[in-house]
Amino acid sequence: MPHARRTLAALTCTAVLCAGVVATAAAAHPKPHQDTFHRLATYPVYLNRPADAAAADPTVAEISAVSEDGRTFIHTDALAGRIGFVDITDPAKPQGLGTLDLAADLGVGAHAEPTSVAVVGGYVLVVVDTSESFTAPSGLLAVVDLATHALVRTLDLGGQPDSIALTPDRSHAAIAIENQRDEDATPAGAKKGDLPQLPGGFLQLVDLPAADPATWTTRAVPFTAEALAGLDTPQDPEPEYVAVDPTGSTVAVTLQENNGVALVDIASGTVTSVFSAGSVAVTGIDTAQDGSITQTGSIPATPREPDAIAWLDASHLATANEGDWKGGTRGWTVFDTTGAVVWDAGNELERLAVRTGLHSESRAGKKGVEIEGLAVATLGGQRYAFVGSERSNFVAVYDVDDAAHPRFVQVLATTNGPEGILPVPSRDLLLVSSETDDASVLVRSSVSVFGRGKAYAKAAGTPQFPSVVSADDAAGNPIGWGALGALSADPSDRKHLWTATDAAYSTSHLLRLDVSRTPAVIDRDVVVTQGGTPASLDIEGISARRQGGFWLGSEGATGAANALVRTDASGVVQQTVPLPADVAAGLGRWGIEGVAVSDDRKGEQVWVALQRGLTGEETRARIGRYDVRTGSWAWFGYPLGTTTTPGDWIGLSEITVVDRDTLAVIERDKLNGPDARVKAIYTVQIPTRDPAPGTVGTLTKTLARDLVPDLRATNGWTQEKLEGLTIGTDGQVYAVTDNDGLKDATGETVLLRLGAASKVFHGPRG
Repeated sequence: MPHARRTLAALTCTAVLCAGVVATAAAAHPKPHQDTFHRLATYPVYLNRPADAAAADPTVAEISAVSEDGRTFIHTDALAGRIGFVDITDPAKPQGLGTLDLAADLGVGAHAEPTSVAVVGGYVLVVVDTSESFTAPSGLLAVVDLATHALVRTLDLGGQPDSIALTPDRSHAAIAIENQRDEDATPAGAKKGDLPQLPGGFLQLVDLPAADPATWTTRAVPFTAEALAGLDTPQDPEPEYVAVDPTGSTVAVTLQENNGVALVDIASGTVTSVFSAGSVAVTGIDTAQDGSITQTGSIPATPREPDAIAWLDASHLATANEGDWKGGTRGWTVFDTTGAVVWDAGNELERLAVRTGLHSESRAGKKGVEIEGLAVATLGGQRYAFVGSERSNFVAVYDVDDAAHPRFVQVLATTNGPEGILPVPSRDLLLVSSETDDASVLVRSSVSVFGRGKAYAKAAGTPQFPSVVSADDAAGNPIGWGALGALSADPSDRKHLWTATDAAYSTSHLLRLDVSRTPAVIDRDVVVTQGGTPASLDIEGISARRQGGFWLGSEGATGAANALVRTDASGVVQQTVPLPADVAAGLGRWGIEGVAVSDDRKGEQVWVALQRGLTGEETRARIGRYDVRTGSWAWFGYPLGTTTTPGDWIGLSEITVVDRDTLAVIERDKLNGPDARVKAIYTVQIPTRDPAPGTVGTLTKTLARDLVPDLRATNGWTQEKLEGLTIGTDGQVYAVTDNDGLKDATGETVLLRLGAASKVFHGPRG
């Protein structure tokens, strides 16, 4: 958790979701409904910015705490040098209460960066890094009145601090003084960024004997090379994260770069034991950044290099093995207090990410899911561990009543870079702070709020996460998937739809989706091949043919590369149909975005939606019809909506056949989160007569359904790319979002079940 460098209602585990993820078949059974966590809200913290700050300014939520009544949430924002306050009295409707600037409002230094926060009674304890350089680290503890936001007192910490933890009775605090390394420095005889880089870190204890902060004092606990003997570079300790045991007597400290854990007695302020976090080899994972989700890779015995740490009970500790520059093992581990490993996640969380469409292929060659956050708490009599994946944007929930045998329960989708994981047992809540914030690519930091049990079930949105999971392939690996940019009915099967991966992956896959189950299950993977080798297409449209096989719409990087592609049922390319030269010449980077097939007395007709207007036709998109028998094209203009948001545009994302007279399209903007405005289904009537050769016909659109409310009903981040739409053979309407393979996106896929086509397309409009 190095500061300044840290760049839903969820669904209970089903047998399909858990197969291959948990250790035993018994663990695959879901817990009772009342024990599940439901996503109640996702609050973008930039909405709580100061009045003089621009919306695009970086504003993050990292480490968090909550008031003792469980109604005020406080988070750190190292990028902006602030702490934020959020009212969660109604957890489904968080309300910003403003921020405190550490320099301007509290006067604690021009270089002040908050790294952690805690609450004791009516006071907020803000851990602040005031270092001006790596070689001269400094920091302080700012005590702030929770009610008035006034600075009450500061205590010098003697170095650059990281995390803070409190004893259960709030009589002591423990703060990791990291004195972090400079990644650009090269120590004598070592590699760039390596240790040792003095001064080394230590632990700072703060005694809180009374409610009066004037009486609070500090005690430094040095970590000497002798005490840390056996760890990596013990002469330069780098404390990262702290946790206090349930009895309040012992602090566990991770020394991430040293790959170890130290236990400190609070009363005496002495190191009582130290153990190495050890190494572990992991198999059956994706280890190559090659655009393909291939789960046959492995990493050799690798240092765990733990970040977060938590006590499962008085004799067991758990670590989140994020790794730094030498390690990281893509999971989490349970130790006893002697340092013996009693359980390790192995490849479990990597495969969970693959199964739920949250695998970040761009991180496969690095640290994969990168498990960073960890918290343990008892809610409703059940002991849970909450394990956060920094790169796949989820929190995995485990039952840890038996500390030596954690049992996977549920996966919760978050926004990008979940950092702070905060259970609130008194209110059966879980708060997750996600730190990644980049307005230029529409990724914003937020706080996700989850509630446990029946009391929160009604407030939870639909669909619940995950709405899509994958089954195992023939080799026993979860089918890899993501970037679902298209949908089609299976004309011969009421239970299934077809979808496809787009250019987020190097090989094109057609995926069969069983929608008779909830969540829907990807149960078949067909690789598209051409000339005997896997094809690399940007599939933005798919339509299963009544005669067998598929028509695909492949969007090219240039206009000329856009094409219709016909395959057989095994995915073998049989025919490629380029767009007419004059149409291709008018396309930029936005081409084919949807394909649908109709059959009439003239034979098979393939409808194509182009996302945006051609050069000179910017106010309308083109819809084309390709006559398979004659090889001729007819073109029609679709009137696009307008937007006044800078950088935004409106375009088409899908087309489907409603009946012999009607087509439906998705029209959307490129905005997400609270800015999303246009995600809608429109219908157009199929013209009875083609336009004259060389001309473009005119279409009139009718709103069938505004899908922004449907997307917002998930209580998650409103997804940008609503890109798939179809009417299943069961007569139901389905829509799906493209998660972009997690590139500049949360990674969550939302499959919307919109009801009967007779109501969506012929019922009341809205």
